Amino acid sequence: MSRRLSDLQGQVALITGGAGGLGSETANWLAAAGAQVVIADVSTEGLERAAAGCADAVPDAKPVETLVLDVTNSAAVRAAVVGIEDRHGRLDILVTSHGFPRDHRLTELTDVEWSDVINVCLTGTFFCIREAARLMTAQGYGRIVTLASRAWQGNPGQANYSAAKAGVVGLTKSVAKELGRKGVTANAIAPGLIETASLRNLETFEAIADRAVKANSIKRLGEPSDIAAAVLYLTSPEAGFLTGEVVHVSGGRFS
Repeated sequence: MSRRLSDLQGQVALITGGAGGLGSETANWLAAAGAQVVIADVSTEGLERAAAGCADAVPDAKPVETLVLDVTNSAAVRAAVVGIEDRHGRLDILVTSHGFPRDHRLTELTDVEWSDVINVCLTGTFFCIREAARLMTAQGYGRIVTLASRAWQGNPGQANYSAAKAGVVGLTKSVAKELGRKGVTANAIAPGLIETASLRNLETFEAIADRAVKANSIKRLGEPSDIAAAVLYLTSPEAGFLTGEVVHVSGGRFS
């Protein structure tokens, strides 16, 4: 074997939602594999923390670039990808890790809560994939990984989030079928309950965690590294014959 597995030397990766727990951990893993990583988010402070965290975790990696980006602004997304092309000449990897829930029972769900979640989680993902695909198909290579959720199969109190994530799954599968002949793969990861700082800060964390662990086959919460490891494989050259899949990283909990 002439190369080590998951060697991303010379590749450029864009991670949206890169200031979050999953996005920042994924940035660490891709940077450790040799990629030039660009993390994008709406939070300047969060981006600074994530970049500093990556520098501490992977001191020998290329410095992570940061980009303030609203994924619901199609012109801004296009400018971001054009900027990456101008600086690096290519974009090999896109990981869409942005998104948030706004939970309410169906009859209490407001128009704004519906549209905000759909716009960020689904429409924002479409904008990012569309712009990345222009560059990836031209160069004849690309890896697209979307972060869906176990909720794509439906969750009570999450009609908006479940609909958005189900849309992300359908979008990913369509992209996989359309772009495979161009050397571009597209796969979705559906995390279960992952222990991040934002989850731990919830007042209901203990109850949510207890319920999840009881439902899981693997009796623990997920960790950001569980997701990052799956992303690393799906973005590697070795994953070139795998596309259109939904990988449940959920401890064995599927519904």
